[in-house]
Amino acid sequence: MSNDKLRGRRRASGPAPQAAGPAQTVLPSTPRKAKRKGPLQQIADLAVKSGAIHKGGLALAAGGLALTVAFPASSGPLAEAAGRDGTQATVGITASGAVQAPVTASTGAKISFSRTSATSKQDPDARLKALMSAQSGKVTPAAAKGSLGSPLASLTEASPFGWRINPLGGPSDFHSGEDFVAQCGTQVMAAAAGKVVFTGWVDTGGGNRVVVDHGNGLETTYNHLSSFTVQPGQTVQRGDVVALSGTTGASTGCHLHFEVMVNGQVVDPSGWL
Repeated sequence: MSNDKLRGRRRASGPAPQAAGPAQTVLPSTPRKAKRKGPLQQIADLAVKSGAIHKGGLALAAGGLALTVAFPASSGPLAEAAGRDGTQATVGITASGAVQAPVTASTGAKISFSRTSATSKQDPDARLKALMSAQSGKVTPAAAKGSLGSPLASLTEASPFGWRINPLGGPSDFHSGEDFVAQCGTQVMAAAAGKVVFTGWVDTGGGNRVVVDHGNGLETTYNHLSSFTVQPGQTVQRGDVVALSGTTGASTGCHLHFEVMVNGQVVDPSGWL
């Protein structure tokens, strides 16, 4: 037997080693910073993990709505939030995350949404004073609208402000105020807080008149009155009764002639009521 056969088949050689290249530096990976979750998402995630989202009642509101989550005793990671009472946990927050007074819901309660009512408690006379101070008597109709209260319990216009046919003589004349329907003896109220500066008779057609100064150049007058319930120098509040309506002076019947004056000049009352 030949020497080649005795040696057997030679194993195939592997690939030739490659020349080593320059060393490469491997930088450690930096974990990406997770985006911070808001309070609503954090609570929701906890509720889902614990299964409480299916067992509790949740009411979520933004801008006046409260978030309430009721958790059972087995809520796991939320047991601490439940106050260890074994019944429920209540969280009250706003959309911005600010904590509010809690609103509770019984375990198993249905989800409901509600919005709290928003009301303004600003003093109307403080608003009127700020309006007159800021605009120095040059008040725009948009700003003035609604700044004065009604001089009667209900207003029905009988004659508007401005040029009209004189009901007593016929020729056109300028009507310096606004007439409202009122039976004789109807209570006439101050349109805003102020000081009574005049009560008496005027010869210009208004008959018995009351003038109230509201400050900063604003005055209101009440005309054709049957009697007065205030006197000069007296301070009145918005809605106080200052007189009873009548038909004195140049009048064709019982009604109230109401004027608004800014720096001594009459303006359309409808823009202020």
